[in-house]
Amino acid sequence: MWLPKANGAKKETGSGSVAVAIDKDKGSQHALKWTIDNLASCGQTISLIHVLCRSHSSSDLEEGTPQQKQQMEKIAKDLFVSFHCYCSRKEINCRDILLEDADKVRAITEYVSSSAIENLVVGSASRNGFMRRFKTDLPTTVSKSAPDFCNVYVISKGKIASVRNASRPAPYQNSMQQCEIDNHHPHTPDKAPKYHDHPNSAGSTPSRPRKSVEADRSPLVKRKPYGDFYDSDSDLSFISPSSHRDSDISFISSGRPSVERSSFSLDFPESARTSRMSTSSEQSIGSNRLGIKFSDPGFLNESSTFSEESGRTSSYSSQSLDDVEAEMKRLRLELKQTMDMYSTACKEALSARQQATELQKLRTEEERRLEEAKSSEEAAMSIVEKERAKAKAALEAAEAAKRLAEVESKRRLTAEMKTMKESDSFSRGFVRYRKYTVDEIEEATSNFAESQKVGEGGYGPVFRGFLDHTSVAVKVLRPDAAQGRSQFQKEVEVLSCIRHPNMVLLLGACPEFGILVYEYMAKGSLEDRLFMRGNTPPITWQLRFRIAAEIATGLLFLHQTKPEPIVHRDLKPGNVLLDYNYVSKISDVGLARLVPAVAENVTQYRVTSAAGTFCYIDPEYQQTGMLGVKSDVYSLGIMLLQILTAKQPMGLAYYVEQAIEEGTLKDMLDPAVPDWPIEEALSLAKLSLQCAELRRKDRPDLGKEILPELNRLREIGEESLESVFYAGNQGKSPNTSQVSIPESPAAESQS
Repeated sequence: MWLPKANGAKKETGSGSVAVAIDKDKGSQHALKWTIDNLASCGQTISLIHVLCRSHSSSDLEEGTPQQKQQMEKIAKDLFVSFHCYCSRKEINCRDILLEDADKVRAITEYVSSSAIENLVVGSASRNGFMRRFKTDLPTTVSKSAPDFCNVYVISKGKIASVRNASRPAPYQNSMQQCEIDNHHPHTPDKAPKYHDHPNSAGSTPSRPRKSVEADRSPLVKRKPYGDFYDSDSDLSFISPSSHRDSDISFISSGRPSVERSSFSLDFPESARTSRMSTSSEQSIGSNRLGIKFSDPGFLNESSTFSEESGRTSSYSSQSLDDVEAEMKRLRLELKQTMDMYSTACKEALSARQQATELQKLRTEEERRLEEAKSSEEAAMSIVEKERAKAKAALEAAEAAKRLAEVESKRRLTAEMKTMKESDSFSRGFVRYRKYTVDEIEEATSNFAESQKVGEGGYGPVFRGFLDHTSVAVKVLRPDAAQGRSQFQKEVEVLSCIRHPNMVLLLGACPEFGILVYEYMAKGSLEDRLFMRGNTPPITWQLRFRIAAEIATGLLFLHQTKPEPIVHRDLKPGNVLLDYNYVSKISDVGLARLVPAVAENVTQYRVTSAAGTFCYIDPEYQQTGMLGVKSDVYSLGIMLLQILTAKQPMGLAYYVEQAIEEGTLKDMLDPAVPDWPIEEALSLAKLSLQCAELRRKDRPDLGKEILPELNRLREIGEESLESVFYAGNQGKSPNTSQVSIPESPAAESQS
């Protein structure tokens, strides 16, 4: 088996010497691409290793027919051509290494060891490719068998599958590689690997047991094959003018003279191994390709030894040996001179290329600076234009602000004049009620005695008094009442401007102490009478129908006030008062709000917080803050359901609706009234549920739908009272009435 030596050569720069094991599968393509992207640099040389597997019975390449040699050459060219193209595009030099052996792992590892390869990249083959043909896992086996100075990378699908790092540095290797046949370690011919470069179809080697070696006449001229050595077309770019690479330099074109060397022959014994090795004679700038240089001193010494041994058997005389020695020394000297010239040329070429690269960099840098200066100038001009535009916009904005300030000043003057007029008008309207002094009110209420107290509201306590020979209700503002002063002003403002039989009459006020004087309502609030507080008798269904119609009438009056409607916002049975004859009147308008009209016959107004009693507040108003006249319609619907059932408002609409669906409305009606007209009660219940719809748009109109129906029910109640009255007169004295209403105790509340 051949064992090429690698002594004392300069290591490659960058990542060190790199070799890629290739085959026909896609794993080799991924391995080469990964190597170029991660290990190789521009101008570096990569060794492409391919192993031709042969059986024990197959003949050597040298002993084959010309057709076999051509076939081998075609296989090698077809295999390497795609890798050459890719390397050329990436400006990477490649050296083709073709090995022939029965054991691929052994061939690769021995080549790596002998050539001191520092980085070996192996592609992981797919199942139907490399791995199907060979039972063993080649990447794993190579990783284990490779020498310890070599980094082994296994690439799968473009990514690193495994890495085996080197444990020591690679041995120092000559730029002029040696190739020696080791006679101390014989191998059988069938196990010896064969080492070739990409085969050259231009020549063939005759098969003979004694092989001759013809050295190059010039180190820059294409060598004749020695045994199984072939020169690769892709690696002779500095020799063949048609295949120059960027990093290769043709020594012939440099004008330096070549040195001729004499040829010599070596005789090998018949038992010599059949393994052979060939390498490219290419030398690239910045990288040393693996090749066989027959003029190397070590190789010539070995050749001299073989010549001496051969001389003993071939009857050469000692004189001819001395001549050969002299010729060998002369050739060594010429070779040294030639290599010195070549090294000088390479250094000069490298220096020239570096200078060209530096000049190109300087040119690029100047162009970049010029572009940056141009861009900076354009940016500066753009900034100037923007600043001009901003200045112009600022001037325009200043002019607009000045005009706006003038308009705002005029508007403010107009608003102030309007406010003054409204203030005068309000002052004139504010004195529509009578002003009482605090002394008069204290005298009327016996100094606000507890015995005169008839109720307590959120605004403050309510006392019964006697002013101007009239029973009155005195509402006193509590000092700690929330928003009490604003509520007082609002109630005075509203009640002083309105007069209606179903609205509580404001008789006067004491603005200094926040005291309001109302007419006294003898029967108290509707809430007290519905729940029969104070052991008062229940209200008949006829009176309930009349009270419902009167409440709707008073509410419609508030909604139709001009120029803007008034929304009560706190309509509930506790704020509906009854006089001695059970005539209902709406009170406590302190939370009422004047709502501006925003559309035809539609009024709504946004407020920041909802006001009113929880169960009576419009849900839509509570969620959105949009206040409208139909917010009072919702409260009216809940109150009408209470008039029918005398129950608490919480969940009342749901229970009544369920009772109507189940046909058990009679069970929901107030049991204190035994003679409910079921049909009329059902009609009122359905109307009440319509008023209590969650969405405002689903509620009926107060003036067009609700009030006409309530007036119809009131007429039915009045007709029923008349029929009962006439029926009673026929059987009793004319002065006796069967439908007399007992008088209730003094009202407990006016709030």
